[in-house]
Amino acid sequence: MSQTARLSGLSHVNRVDDGSPLADLLDERRHLVALAHRMLGSADDAESAVDECYRQWYALSDRERERIPVPLTWVAAGLGRICRARRVLPPPEGPAGAARPTVPDVVVARPRGGEPTTLRQHDAVVHAVRRALLAADVDLLLPLLAPDAAAFFDGGGKIRTLVAPVHGRDRVARGLLRLLDRGPHTTLAAHSVNGRTGLVVRHDRRVVAVLSLDVSGTEAVRVWVVVNPDKLRPWNAGRHP
Repeated sequence: MSQTARLSGLSHVNRVDDGSPLADLLDERRHLVALAHRMLGSADDAESAVDECYRQWYALSDRERERIPVPLTWVAAGLGRICRARRVLPPPEGPAGAARPTVPDVVVARPRGGEPTTLRQHDAVVHAVRRALLAADVDLLLPLLAPDAAAFFDGGGKIRTLVAPVHGRDRVARGLLRLLDRGPHTTLAAHSVNGRTGLVVRHDRRVVAVLSLDVSGTEAVRVWVVVNPDKLRPWNAGRHP
């Protein structure tokens, strides 16, 4: 079976609106890196080619991405073109590479004037969200989210996660449940994140996502999901047990 065919069979990673399971996205990147490595013969060149492929994906408009029926097929085909071009003409070295398309960081204004929340209330909501996600139970999760809740996903252009913020209790719940659809060897634990209790996702004992929540009263109003491998590097360097 070809590498492209194998990629297309990865758990139907096709929905743009609700995102895709994190485990599938990690598998996608591993398979793409393996494909690029076979074509280019270098691990560093393979990682660079995959990064460029994702930059091209994020350079598309939302409407253009929505018109792609199977994103994996598009990404795999794009990576093949990048690798073939690099075998003929290697990419420029040094600062010249900065001219390539980039994915801007999302700057979010944290909510003001919400209902006061004690640390105990914050922790209670986070632990309840964890239980709902572990149970994959939307009926448990929905009451824990504010009606105007929003979720923001940071893949750093290196993981093909959702691009635009997700707004509304129903969409946030669907996005979180789909992203954290738990496969084997995946855990979800409460952990201190930026000085407050958050959630950490590990796959094969490696941190693959960190969630921080803003809580107002008894509801989560904002959820930040970091899956950017660069930002997670300290979590996998022995600094966070």
